[in-house]
Amino acid sequence: MNGYFDHNATTSLHPAAREAWLLASEKHWHNPSSLYRDAGIASQRLESARERLGTLIGVEAERIVFTSGATESNNTLMAAFETVAISAIEHPSIRMPSRNALDLPVNANGIVEPDAVKALITAQRPALVSVMAANNESGALQAWSEIAALCREQSVPFHTDAAQWIGKREASNLGECDFITGSAHKFGGPKGCGFLVLPAEDSRLQFMRGGPQESGRRAGTENYPAIEAMVVALETITPHLGEIETDQSQRRDDFIATLRSHFDGLRVISEAAPRLWNTVLMVMPAHHNLKWLTALSRRGFSISTGSACSSGKEGSSVVVSALGASAEELKRVVRVSGGWQTSAADWQTLAAAFDEVFDELNRGGRPR
Repeated sequence: MNGYFDHNATTSLHPAAREAWLLASEKHWHNPSSLYRDAGIASQRLESARERLGTLIGVEAERIVFTSGATESNNTLMAAFETVAISAIEHPSIRMPSRNALDLPVNANGIVEPDAVKALITAQRPALVSVMAANNESGALQAWSEIAALCREQSVPFHTDAAQWIGKREASNLGECDFITGSAHKFGGPKGCGFLVLPAEDSRLQFMRGGPQESGRRAGTENYPAIEAMVVALETITPHLGEIETDQSQRRDDFIATLRSHFDGLRVISEAAPRLWNTVLMVMPAHHNLKWLTALSRRGFSISTGSACSSGKEGSSVVVSALGASAEELKRVVRVSGGWQTSAADWQTLAAAFDEVFDELNRGGRPR
């Protein structure tokens, strides 16, 4: 049994990524900025990884800056713009560092409507619009391509946080966006590695100072082994995404149907919207979400109460809050997120465990 259902928080290291990391660490551990032959080989391989990543996400290699992950990328970007229009469901690494933020509302399905973006741009002319590609809590897919086109028409730069999109959906057209955030550990790469894509001509962003690395944008020795592992993970997964989505969407929907047969009043957030194939955000009919999480953990299942970056806080679900939920409902929110290899049996075993836990919690938390 595979009981891990928190893939939106982090994924395990893909075997191909692990192999690539070990090989790079053994043979090409040299500083890519040094001048001797072995360092030059490391530099060449780093630039090869940049080129291959650019091909996968549809951008020119020179637009990619390697970072420690999505949080660094998002924080750096938000610091560069005075007024940013952000959706009401953005990740905390966008919402918290943004200055003079203008809120873009979401509809009843948790989707940012392009018309709302156009109205805000017309009225307030923000310096940047930021709308995530796929929501980390509900899995709702945003109309980022349409919003990017609208922003181009209005001469307003557009950013999408694609941390949840990349590795789950086809990413080769992300280059339509001016700025793109990605994070390796969301798609089988190592933690502490990610990237930010910039417009080729943009000179506003200075990540860290003190060296010439990353074309002078981010000082510090590049972590080539982690970067290589990240790119190999994405190269390995991408050809199979269509098949994975078909199979896993059905397994996810069967899981929801089974739960509905057990629980009256179960609410699935953004159920009517296009969603990631692996994600189910639910308001349970009863009981505190931490009780659900704890009881399921005892049975070997890993789920969450929403974004891992907000976990542990009462009412931590940004999405459910944005949809107007009450404080009491927010305490009943749980998120389930499967992975590429989560089997139909894994999904159904989890559904059966939810049923067992419900009986246990109805008895006051006493196991059978």
